[in-house]
Amino acid sequence: MRHLGLTVAAAAVAAALCGCGKSSTTSSDQSQASQPSATSASSQPAEPTPEQKKQAVAQLPAPYNTGDLDNGEAKFAVCKSCHTLAPGGPDMTGPNLGGLFGRKVATKAGYAYSDPLKAQSFTWDAAHLDTWLTDPKAMVPNTKMTFPGFKDPKDRIDVIAYLKAETSPHS
Repeated sequence: MRHLGLTVAAAAVAAALCGCGKSSTTSSDQSQASQPSATSASSQPAEPTPEQKKQAVAQLPAPYNTGDLDNGEAKFAVCKSCHTLAPGGPDMTGPNLGGLFGRKVATKAGYAYSDPLKAQSFTWDAAHLDTWLTDPKAMVPNTKMTFPGFKDPKDRIDVIAYLKAETSPHS
């Protein structure tokens, strides 16, 4: 139990650091969400293999197809306090990102997007993610997302490659 409390506390610290704002999820909700149930564990998709991740990243246009997945994962750590990646995973302060690539902006069922984001008409791809991850509020003024962005272009390339590897459907 002590470990779980530290996990929730670490998530709260990460949320404060990334500026994601407060989640409407309570600590007990977060604790329950982090413990897979017997039924949900069997229905969750299997973790993609390294080869599947490599194939997903190879589908990206240059330079995103050269992304460093380890650095992308490390940089994405600040995002984990607000977003989950597994297809069908829970929404948090931000929406679950499973199946992100190729999805029209602000259309993930069950998530309450801001009106400015709902007014957009693009589909998520590497180029739109790059612009978004540079400075979300510059791309879509008055969005709910308070994350200031990744200023280093290499970090954005790596995060985009990591997102592609982790959120794409794998067979």
